[in-house]
Amino acid sequence: MFGIGTTEILIILVVALVVIGPESLPKIAKTVGKTLGEFRRISTDLQRTLNSEIALEEHEQRKKEAKEEYFSNSSDKSDKSGKENPSQENISLAKNDGQGINLEKSDNKDKV
Repeated sequence: MFGIGTTEILIILVVALVVIGPESLPKIAKTVGKTLGEFRRISTDLQRTLNSEIALEEHEQRKKEAKEEYFSNSSDKSDKSGKENPSQENISLAKNDGQGINLEKSDNKDKV
């Protein structure tokens, strides 16, 4: 955990027993245990929140890039002869499914 072995923990417990006393040691151990548990819950919650915010920001960035790509491709959709360029495909944004942005190829050949 912190590089503390079993022997070091036993020494710490013996010193705590001598310094604090046998009557108040269980109360202090209970308080320390509750505090450590609360700290773990808070740190886990903070980590989840940060990961969620990072994923949301990445999703928004990909969504923005996809929209920019779509609108830049829609202006370049036809070649000089006026025919639709078969190498260009319509890209439509699907709703967010929690896994990030879904890009689906559209079979719609109508010009936008």
